Amino acid sequence: MRKIGNRSLLAKAAVVLLALLVTSSCAMRTTSMLRDPNTVRIALNSWVGYEADAAVIKHLLEQELNYEVQLIQLAEQPSWQALDQGAADVILENWGHEDLLETYGPDGNGTVLDGGPNGNIGHIGWYMPEYLVEEYPDINTPEGLREHSDVFQTPESGDKGEFLAGAPGFVTQDQGMINHYDLPFEIVYAGSEASQLTEVQKRYEREEPVLFYSQEPSWVQNQLDLVRVEFPEWTEGCTDDPDDIACDYPRYDLNKIYRTGFAEEDSAAFELIDRWKWDNTDQNAVAQKIADGNMDRADAAAEWVENNPDVWQSWVPERTDR
Repeated sequence: MRKIGNRSLLAKAAVVLLALLVTSSCAMRTTSMLRDPNTVRIALNSWVGYEADAAVIKHLLEQELNYEVQLIQLAEQPSWQALDQGAADVILENWGHEDLLETYGPDGNGTVLDGGPNGNIGHIGWYMPEYLVEEYPDINTPEGLREHSDVFQTPESGDKGEFLAGAPGFVTQDQGMINHYDLPFEIVYAGSEASQLTEVQKRYEREEPVLFYSQEPSWVQNQLDLVRVEFPEWTEGCTDDPDDIACDYPRYDLNKIYRTGFAEEDSAAFELIDRWKWDNTDQNAVAQKIADGNMDRADAAAEWVENNPDVWQSWVPERTDR
């Protein structure tokens, strides 16, 4: 009797679990159906350049087309999952992620679409202050880093040089480069771009050594005199083995990623985002006000919009859908 009772309980539990899974799946897939069509949900990734993108698009959608905009703070990979599940409508700045496009794009489950370039050209790399190169010529090469790794030692890196990174979730091939060039360096994560660049600025002001992960576009390239470490140019296939990488980072034509349903609606909001294209200088101008000028991102966006109508007016469609 006890065995029969247990089986009965297990069967009931299985039915309940199946019902919960079905309900959860349906809820995720119908989130986009339940949303207010006058609301646009933008995934907000955690670097200031992306904040600049999102702040300007939010300002224009709200002020020019009378939409409501939600900025949803998410890391890169969860942003794709949010589009897939109908919980967000657009990623404004995608850095590669071909694997995620394969999973969620037209050749995968079809829930997202490549939205084409946003105009920014992205290039990740290793950077150091110019004053270090003046003191140690050729330190901005793999051979120079190997020879002078002790210059970059910190309590966090022990007997190795410190390579200061941002957040662990960022696009990275740094360990593979360290392995290939036999560089005695330890990757130390600051936890976020903001924390990392605050530390870089502190060391820069004291003219201390610092080697760190950065990218173009980035406001810090305008603010500080920096030198890029010279690795061989990226070529097709040179990053295939993530544990042994003999080249620099590739350049990315940064692009937008849409929730398929959002693109198919073809709303005025979609048309504005689809038309949006600006360059690295535009993004850096807004990002620097946010990060280095301590402006609220909404204020920084409003100021840029006021001063650059010749850049953005062509993005705004004549129709409003409202």
